[in-house]
Amino acid sequence: MNWRRAVKVALTLALLLVVGAFVAQAFPELVGADLALTVKSGSMEPAIPTGSVVFVTEVPAERVGEDDVITYRDDGGNLVTHRVAEKHVAGESLRFVTKGDANEDPDPEPVYRSDLVGVVTFNIPLIGYVVAFGNTQMGYLAMVLVPVMLLIFNELWEIYRAMEPESDHD
Repeated sequence: MNWRRAVKVALTLALLLVVGAFVAQAFPELVGADLALTVKSGSMEPAIPTGSVVFVTEVPAERVGEDDVITYRDDGGNLVTHRVAEKHVAGESLRFVTKGDANEDPDPEPVYRSDLVGVVTFNIPLIGYVVAFGNTQMGYLAMVLVPVMLLIFNELWEIYRAMEPESDHD
């Protein structure tokens, strides 16, 4: 395999991975999740680095256990992704004590059943940065228009080369 072909294959695979991650983030149902969120802080590092996209699946609160990573709404309505440190059940009451892996102390307020969004099933590190960049004008140019133009140029070049008469150099 010549080096040009190897570069083309490598670039095509990289493009497919990025596009696949974008599609999974935009349509989390395709990967069995209900929601895809970008992690904006380092409270769950190293397990979930800043800039990761987490995929969250809705589950009944009763199925959530200690050590599960959950996403919930805090008192301000913000979505937070932290690990369940303790699960407390008292009759019909159910609450979770959560803590970010990188935090020394548990979160100040418990998470109640009504605040639970779901359980994190998996994450893709760093792709959140790419998604955020892709949502800017420069990102759109760099990630959509430039590759499309390069693809069109490459195809036109291949057509031009195929139409050239072959010369014999014996």
